[in-house]
Amino acid sequence: MTEYEQLLQDAYDRDLFVHEDAFIESGADGMIYDTLIYLSDRLVSCREKTCILVEEIAHYDVNTGNILDQTKAWNRQQELKARRLAFDRMSVLQGLIESFKAGDRNLYEVAERLNVTEPFLAEALKDYRARFPKGVQVDNFWISFRPYLTIAEVE
Repeated sequence: MTEYEQLLQDAYDRDLFVHEDAFIESGADGMIYDTLIYLSDRLVSCREKTCILVEEIAHYDVNTGNILDQTKAWNRQQELKARRLAFDRMSVLQGLIESFKAGDRNLYEVAERLNVTEPFLAEALKDYRARFPKGVQVDNFWISFRPYLTIAEVE
């Protein structure tokens, strides 16, 4: 079962209905209204749908009300909260370690291994850079995001 299929099953288990290939007037790639998740008809790959669906499920879990107006600080905070949950659910930090062990060398290779899009991975790295300015330890590995991504095994 692919990651996308697992997310569809997760949505189904939560009584969420996923409408694929929806026309979203605002131009967004996805949106959730009550228990309906809409994925844009512009999403082509399973990987793109996975990244959007995981975030929309995260919105269902952590957000309340209409957060479309991103000029409001509260709405931006809610958006960030859902994004962070999506990054965590896609196990990006653990995936970085797996990519390091495998010898992946660039954003494309890491995104391939994690089964996410490059923009999703880039956003995750940007968020981790802000969240963990000094770096973070995951299992036996130290991950630093400044000045560039560095992963080292620690004893």
